Amino acid sequence: MKKDINASQQKVFQWVVATALSLFILSPLHAQRETRTINDSWKFLKGECTAASDSAFNDKEWSDIHLPHTWNTDSYTEKDYYRGTGWYRRQITLPQNWKEKQIFLRLDAASKAATIYINGKNIGEHTGGYTACTFNITSFLTPNKPNTLAIRVDNARMDIPPISGDFTFFGGIYRDVWLTAVPAQHFNLTNHGSDGIFISTPQVSEEQATISIRGEIKNDAPVKTALELIHSIYKPDGTLLQTLKKPLQLKPGETYAFHNETSPILHPQLWTPETPNLYRVETTLRDKKTKAVLDQSNHHTGFRWFRFDGKSGFFLNGKPYKLHGICRHQDQKPIGVALTDEMHRRDMKLMKEMGANFIRISHYPQDDAILEMCDKLGMLAWEEIPIIDIVPETSGYGDNCERNLREMIRQHYNHPSIITWGYMNEILLVTQRTYKTEAELKPAIERTLALAGRLEKVLKEEDTTRVSTMAFHGSNSYNQTGISKVTDIVGWNLYQGWYGGDLTGFEKFLEEQHRDYPTHPMIVSEYGAGSDKRLHSLTPRAFDFSIEYQQKYLEHYLPVIEETPYICGGTHWNFIDFGSALRDESMPRINNKGLVYADRTPKDVYYYYQAAWRKDIPVLHIASRDWTYRTGIQKGNAPVLLPVKIYSNLPEVELFIDGKSLGKKRVENYTVTFEVPFSSKEPFLFAQGDYQMKAFCAQENFQGTSVQDGLGVHFTPIPAQLDARNLKDMELAINVGSKCFFTSDESGLTWLPDQPYTAGSWGYIGGKEQDTKAEIHNTADGPLFQTLRNDLEGYRFDVPKGVYEIELLFTDIFRQNATAAYLLDRNGQQENRENAFSISINGKVLEESISPCKESGYFHALRKKYYITNEQEYIDLRFQATSGTCFLNGIKLRKYTN
Repeated sequence: MKKDINASQQKVFQWVVATALSLFILSPLHAQRETRTINDSWKFLKGECTAASDSAFNDKEWSDIHLPHTWNTDSYTEKDYYRGTGWYRRQITLPQNWKEKQIFLRLDAASKAATIYINGKNIGEHTGGYTACTFNITSFLTPNKPNTLAIRVDNARMDIPPISGDFTFFGGIYRDVWLTAVPAQHFNLTNHGSDGIFISTPQVSEEQATISIRGEIKNDAPVKTALELIHSIYKPDGTLLQTLKKPLQLKPGETYAFHNETSPILHPQLWTPETPNLYRVETTLRDKKTKAVLDQSNHHTGFRWFRFDGKSGFFLNGKPYKLHGICRHQDQKPIGVALTDEMHRRDMKLMKEMGANFIRISHYPQDDAILEMCDKLGMLAWEEIPIIDIVPETSGYGDNCERNLREMIRQHYNHPSIITWGYMNEILLVTQRTYKTEAELKPAIERTLALAGRLEKVLKEEDTTRVSTMAFHGSNSYNQTGISKVTDIVGWNLYQGWYGGDLTGFEKFLEEQHRDYPTHPMIVSEYGAGSDKRLHSLTPRAFDFSIEYQQKYLEHYLPVIEETPYICGGTHWNFIDFGSALRDESMPRINNKGLVYADRTPKDVYYYYQAAWRKDIPVLHIASRDWTYRTGIQKGNAPVLLPVKIYSNLPEVELFIDGKSLGKKRVENYTVTFEVPFSSKEPFLFAQGDYQMKAFCAQENFQGTSVQDGLGVHFTPIPAQLDARNLKDMELAINVGSKCFFTSDESGLTWLPDQPYTAGSWGYIGGKEQDTKAEIHNTADGPLFQTLRNDLEGYRFDVPKGVYEIELLFTDIFRQNATAAYLLDRNGQQENRENAFSISINGKVLEESISPCKESGYFHALRKKYYITNEQEYIDLRFQATSGTCFLNGIKLRKYTN
């Protein structure tokens, strides 16, 4: 039955409905901040297209892409990769409940410069390829219809750092793009790309600590507003610790700055890499009358204090603490810098699993996921902006550097993991190579000092809680020019025993610096050696890019860093094999000094660091994953002795091959090497040892437990003396002029180290080893063609009669080749000349006058095959120069018929 509603009841009903609706509209679900990515449905054009800013422009023929995105995957194949402009376009349709809100567009990164257009109007530009930018786009948007967003990106600008560097300057929008909607009253989201709230810990000790929270609130409404600001502090276990409340009255259009501090927090749980305790700070802006949440922001902070000391090193929370560090670039072949968040987080987990407690985020600010994981996993951090090699005279360069520094600090200010900000790397490296005379060099040094002083002042204005730093290459010029006096601490990028000198030069340099500048705290900010999984040597040497030399190098450097009290720590260069388009060497376009490969598979030497740095778990690793396909020269039926290395933090290790014990050995410097007799084609290596240390910071106690590791290896013996039986199914491939085994990725064939001829065997006659680190074209087996034997007299094989296939490999390297400052080839440049020579076999002419440079070009691979009938008991190749010199890069022998 229908009931009549009187006027009084109707008014009450209308009031209830109106109140409910108002509460619904102002409820947290509908009133507070909403943030979402717009990474999908983009159109992209590589190149310039000024008409693309127009909302009516037709982009149907453009490529469909998804962010993150880079246009520079070409940098893995081309030295002169694309540097220029690219355009991105998409449509934006706003949700209905965003109609009355303020809308912000945020680009996490676009390299190097981005100009943004909405509906054909220019809303602003951001200069800097590694920091974020945020724009209030509310006034440019049209509700209830699609809006056109167009972004022009340029990675060729020379007024924006970096302008020089040993890494690829990938172009594109390679991080997330976000839309954020907030009510008219909100925290300031346009403060140099930060979220406008800054948290510090002005007082920290084991007894008590405080938290400081500052920021800005904006009232974009045309009316006065009563607000309530609330800070809620939560313990690491999630329980509420403190609440701070403050009423506010904001005028129309007013921006209000706040600064609040908690009461003392007694006996705080300190943050360390071993115990990364994080307190959560929830900052809420509410309507004072309705209590509706208008805006809210969450941050983590940690209580820690630190200091650097020139005599005693680094101290964390009052205790000596060695920085076990790693540098990290952000790309991954073949996708460049367009990494997802989970890929960044994976890298941080790999570093932490290795035992690192410190990261140099080099040479530029990286994805927010990196510092989030630093905080959560426990990794102290050095972050820097990419001013590298040289300070140009370019107009606006200094302004962009200053802006990028402020952006980096404000965007990442709240991370307790960060302990130092940096702003220059090897700034004299290219400077000294570019300006040869004193008259040219002096103004360049003055320009560099002026910019350093300017940035140091900015850094201290922005953040008094951290220290400043630069990284220098191994030249005393930084002290002589006064550059080393600018920052609080200094980093030294040292490569003695790689680019020049010997390994002991490393500690000698550090000793000299400490003697002459004893009060200046030092970090070894770079050290490393390249390695190529295809190259292995029983006699490793600098710049051969063998896996074994990288291991030898790092096994020397790390103990020096660890055992020298005044060295605060070190950051190995680099965590990954990263993209560097200017490089040639054994892997063109790649700097291969990583502890993990580009695909993030750990190299064996990764476990050396893990053994040295992890005290909480047992480490036992047979260091032959990088060398599972082995070969060696066998004399008769005797086994071939080859070294097998093991990385371990155990006191003693026992090794077995095919179940037979080779005995036990003491572990020294987390390393033990066995001479292993290989005879079977598929041997199985097995190692074991007992863990004697009691683990700390671990839930499990491994003391007294047995630790094991096993590995299957493939072994191919090569007979020292060749006869009809063993030649039947064998290809004898020799890496002429090299002491390295080389295994081709493409064929799987291993080329043996070269050897001199001895009767009954095979080898070279005369000549000398020579090599280049220039890129070799027309081949994927570059290292095979980068070494040669020059002034070669001959090559001889003592083999039975028969028909043989012989393949000869040539590359003429005798031409001056342009090089970058980083390609410090230890042998220097080659002279220009043309080489031609004759080749005879057993007295018969094979080539009258072969000229490899004429046939294929300098630095181009040339392969020639021949069938010969051997009527002797040997094959004797002889070389005779007709101009220049004779040389050979490789030789392969195969018996064609019996």
